[in-house]
Order: sequence, then C-alpha cells, then structure tokens
Amino acid sequence: MKPHDHNFKNLFLDFPEETLNLFFPQAEQSWGRVLDVEFVRQEPKKHSLSDASLELDMPILFKFENKQLLLWLVEFQEDKGKFSIYKLLRYTTDLMEAHPEALVVPTVLFTDRKKWRKPVLQELHTQLNDRLFLHFEYVFHKLFDLNARDYYNVNNPVVKILLPKMRYSKEERLEVIQQAYAGLFQLVSSGLFDKYVDFIDTYAEIGEQEQETLYEEMIQHKETVMLAQYIRDKGMQQGMQQGMQRGILKKAKEDIIKILELRFGKIPSKIIEQINRTDDPEILNNFLKQGVQIKTIDQFDFIL
Repeated sequence: MKPHDHNFKNLFLDFPEETLNLFFPQAEQSWGRVLDVEFVRQEPKKHSLSDASLELDMPILFKFENKQLLLWLVEFQEDKGKFSIYKLLRYTTDLMEAHPEALVVPTVLFTDRKKWRKPVLQELHTQLNDRLFLHFEYVFHKLFDLNARDYYNVNNPVVKILLPKMRYSKEERLEVIQQAYAGLFQLVSSGLFDKYVDFIDTYAEIGEQEQETLYEEMIQHKETVMLAQYIRDKGMQQGMQQGMQRGILKKAKEDIIKILELRFGKIPSKIIEQINRTDDPEILNNFLKQGVQIKTIDQFDFIL
C-alpha cells in the first residue's frame, strides 16, 4: 500500500480553504468568508506520560468574517481497518479542552479505491430512557463513493487532484485523468501543477503507454494543446537527460508538426524540412513553444 498521509497533508496545507469548501461547505455558508487560517499543533497532550502518542492528522483553525472559530480536525484513512472512532473521540475532546472558544468538527476522509464489505462505525450513542449521556459523530467522506464525472465542472483544484481517487468505470479512466490534468492546469500556478500532477500520477498509477495515449488525445484539441505542450516540454527536458534511446527527438518533431497543422492547416514544406533536420533539443523546444504562441504561420522562425 502506498504511503499517503504526507501527500494528503500537503494537499490540505496548500489548499486549506478549497478543502474546507469541498468537504465542509456549511462553514462558509453559515459564517461568511474565511479571514484567517492557522495550522495548530498536531499532537494532543497526554493524560499520562506513559500513554502512547496520539498524532492528529490535520487540525486547522479557521476564523470567519462573522467572528466564528472552527477547529477542523481531518484524519486520513487509506486502510479502514486501522480507523478507530474511539481514538477520534479522544482527539476531539482533547482539542475541545485546548480550544474551548472554537467549534471542533471531526472529519474522516477515507481514500481507498475499493468497495467495502462492512461499513465503519460512524457514531457513538449512550442513553437511558430520556437521558442522553453521550452522542458523538463525525463528518464522513469516502472518495470512492463520489462519481468522478459529477465533478468535471467543479472549479476547485482539490477536486481535480482527487478525481483519480473517486469512482469511475474502466472505460472512463483516461478521461478522468485528462480532466484532472486539464482542470488543475487551469486553476493553479505552474509550481503547484508540477507538484500535484505527480500526486495524480501516483494515485492513478499511470503507466508510460497511458501517458503517451493521454498526450496524443490532448494534442488533438485546441482547449488542451497548451497543456500537452507544457507536459511534453517538461517530459522532453527530463527525457534528454536520460538519453535519446526512446526516440524522443523523433516524437518531438512529429508533435511540433501536428500542432502547426492543427492551428494553421497545410504547412510549407520548408518549415517541415527544417524541423525534421533539427536534432538540437533546445531548438526543438523553441519550435514547440512557437507552435503554440504564434498567431500566423508566417511568424514561425525556423532560422535560429
């Protein structure tokens, strides 16, 4: 099983408001926009020094314009067998004691992509006649219960990153990954895209052949050709460092010609000949960028 805690913690650290909007939208609906976000200490105090450490996955303190404080405790679970509602109750009461001014909302995000034979316990309840002694529940989310197609048009980078962890058919797999790539590319900076495209690749377990198929699909459409160019540019630079044995130069030339033909129709033979004669990766990279940026084919500068 792949390690996941660190990746998901980074996701919440980079996009705290976006994750809150996705998994607990009632907060902003009730109290207005977020004014401040604070990541509080992750380890609750011990009741005894001999107690085992209880590490909280992600407690986040939000301050809203209507002066409400929400302490959002998020726990990530890839293996539901390791989840304990009793441990979560202890986490929650420790935070309530430490932050009495805040509303503490425990949330558990189950991230495994499989059907469950048995559900997890979602509440604790102790009552005698009309006297209630204890009621505890948490916000429950299982990503695999969400239908990926329903989230294609949601403009939230966290949604795009998590699409491969949602439910989809085998036939939809490449479309889901493409939607994740394209949506994330439109919503975040290049630095965050580079960081979280690896997250998408990791959890979708994308193979080399699938990456080529995705690229071929994206380069055929005007709305994704910029993304295809960016991915190929990044891949070219990495590939050149690893050697030319996989024919990346030949593929790059074909891609440049495809982009030009997609945008401008029939291309002058002298341009095609120059592209095919060039084996310099830096020049080919420049040609690739020109293919996306120029307004007319006459602006293509093949004499560099």
